Amino acid sequence: MLFVLALLPLLLCIILMAVFNIPAKFSLPISWLVACVLGLIFWKMEFLEVLAYSLSGIFNSLDVLITVIGAVLIMNTLKASGAMNSINNGFKSISSDSRVQLIIIGWMFGGFLEGAAGFGSPAALAGPLLVSLGFPPVAAVVGALIMDTTSVSFGAVGTPVAQALASLGVGVATDGFTHGITIWTAIPHAIVGTFIPFIAVAVIMKFFTKEKSFKSALSILPFAAYAGVLFTLPYTIIAVTLGYEFPSLLGALIGLPILILTTRKGFLIPKKKWNFSGEETWDESWKSTSPLPQNNESKMSILKAWTPYLLIAFLLIITRLPFLPFKSILSGTGVAGNFFAPKISNLFNVPNTSYTFKWAWLPGFIFILVGVATIFIHKMKKPEVKIAYKNTLKQVGGAAITIMFGLALVQIMRYSGSNDIASAETKSMIFYLADGLSKVGRELFVGFSPFIGILGTFISGSNTVSNTLFTNLQYQSALNLALPPTLIVSMQIVGGAVGNMVSINSTVTACATVGVSGKEGKIIRTNIIPASIYAALIIVVFAVSIFVFNFS
Repeated sequence: MLFVLALLPLLLCIILMAVFNIPAKFSLPISWLVACVLGLIFWKMEFLEVLAYSLSGIFNSLDVLITVIGAVLIMNTLKASGAMNSINNGFKSISSDSRVQLIIIGWMFGGFLEGAAGFGSPAALAGPLLVSLGFPPVAAVVGALIMDTTSVSFGAVGTPVAQALASLGVGVATDGFTHGITIWTAIPHAIVGTFIPFIAVAVIMKFFTKEKSFKSALSILPFAAYAGVLFTLPYTIIAVTLGYEFPSLLGALIGLPILILTTRKGFLIPKKKWNFSGEETWDESWKSTSPLPQNNESKMSILKAWTPYLLIAFLLIITRLPFLPFKSILSGTGVAGNFFAPKISNLFNVPNTSYTFKWAWLPGFIFILVGVATIFIHKMKKPEVKIAYKNTLKQVGGAAITIMFGLALVQIMRYSGSNDIASAETKSMIFYLADGLSKVGRELFVGFSPFIGILGTFISGSNTVSNTLFTNLQYQSALNLALPPTLIVSMQIVGGAVGNMVSINSTVTACATVGVSGKEGKIIRTNIIPASIYAALIIVVFAVSIFVFNFS
């Protein structure tokens, strides 16, 4: 009975979003309220405990929320200033081969956008650019969504991983555990992700050409694999050396200029160019259903357009390097700790509700600073600034509610019993859920685990929200089954990224930008194939690591 009751808040959330199409910003508060009622009635929680844990979840969500606000702000500022149009126009002259364009824009530029901003921005921005280069609108969305996977786990400067760690709490998320999560999130992504550019091109060739054959993709395989490595190699090295904030951002920032330079030189480019045929030959199901939005012209130089992103990368790196003084000062461990890291201790004297607000250490703080500086760098006019800030407030409103109530829900489910989640005596809602799932056995759970992450992203539209909902469940299940928690939590994070291919919210957003609203079902059905391939391959990587190498 307690397993069923503990499942109820999550099951309700899934039904509300997947069946009744109710947005996460409404579904999660309802699910939180149900968890509170269950906690009071069946888990005998005190009202002050429910209030304290809910507020603790909301306070902890500030770290992620500020990064989301900053990422969306810088994106909207660049769009309003005309910088994004200049960046887009710069890509059009690199290659006339449609397959090469898809890889450079969808894979590498999309990876950079994911690392810097995340939250659906890569597909939403790459889609219209591909359409302007002659791609059928539906094909543009399919390709952009497939490409936007490997970079997702470290998107928005590592927000999904940060949220997973926030869900586990400081008692679990030690430095060693965090480093292990970062490495084991990067490794399977790098192994499988290297082939994603080719898989994306192959899917486009199969479903959006007259020939409907993979053959046209074979000649691009060397270039696609080369582009894959240019991103995944620095991505993995950065994950191991600098942590979870930088792999996608710097991996793409390193790989993109190299790929552009070598592409201009013709390196590994097939001699026979391939392009989509004219629109008159397209199937009606590939075409837009409404007029496409027109981009504003911009005369801004490429260097000036890229300056805010370069400034963000520079500031993030110098504030994270351990041999420089900025890290200790901004993270609150220096002499001005009380200023840079104010602390709230045990709300209402309830244990495990303390919170330290390291505001100056957050990537979002740097985003906001650069966003303000961009107003002057790009000499923006007041109406442009107003549009950027208005759009940001509109976009982050729903995300703020989702993230706050998501973590509040997790805290209630996590501390509804004993305050020690790692203890075998824990009788929290999470404990009963994990205990029930562990009945499937060790081997089956390894194959089952990534699909929990995929499900979370499919219904919520966000790897971050998926990690909010299911990280604790995956962690406790790993303990119950004597599986390595580091790998199982990493499977959740990686699975959540794979789910981005079939995410309802991301698909709806991308479709709206290229005028194909109403064709979301066709796109999701198409992307189930590459998503299943990705999921199967990462399960193999993790299974080999756990069972063959006896990982512990």
